[in-house]
Amino acid sequence: MFNGKMKALTFSYDDGVTTDQRLIDIFNKYGMKGTFNLNTGKHTHEGQSRWVRRAKSGYGYITKFTIEELPEIYKGHEIAVHSLTHPHLEQLEREECVRQIAEDNANIEQIFGKKACGMAYPYGTYNDMVVDVLAEQGIRYARTVRSTHSFDLQTDLLRFHPTCHHNDGQLMELAKRFVEMEPETPQLFYVWGHSYEFEDNNNWEIIERFCEYMAGRDDIFYGTNEEVLL
Repeated sequence: MFNGKMKALTFSYDDGVTTDQRLIDIFNKYGMKGTFNLNTGKHTHEGQSRWVRRAKSGYGYITKFTIEELPEIYKGHEIAVHSLTHPHLEQLEREECVRQIAEDNANIEQIFGKKACGMAYPYGTYNDMVVDVLAEQGIRYARTVRSTHSFDLQTDLLRFHPTCHHNDGQLMELAKRFVEMEPETPQLFYVWGHSYEFEDNNNWEIIERFCEYMAGRDDIFYGTNEEVLL
């Protein structure tokens, strides 16, 4: 069970972009908890140039937080590994795969004061070599991008499949089913995505509506990935 409850909701968002701030504000408003997966090799220090692009919707710009900003921005939420520079890990030599995971986690420990225990696969791709490296590096869960549309718990946490992406056409249908169910076994609703997608598509109302609907329910535990999976 999840802190004495049979149902839990968690979120996983990738890449550490500035639109995470608006998403975190929504999470905090409705009492939600999320896990944010960072490529620390792509963040720069204050005063240095940083990656930036215009949102596809034409409304504003998307960039990366500086390293100095990260601890305050993500306060109250979990930080997880997403590799150092976001390559296709399964296409790398094992030594480079190890470096991508180990250095990203070392940076996370230096920035946040705690090593990560979880991860999201860059591009959602992996193979057995990558999974073995994660286990050797002390990573205890790793999220894919394959939607299950299910709330059942899974045993292979290093190949963990989410319930759905936030843009899934069945999101609110799944939400209604989850809210109304009275399970006899633990059930987990796991949503993933990238916060920049809301800005690109100008559809922030999707996550606002979902969180508002799911919030404040006594039979649901709202936790980070670590809290609900481990």
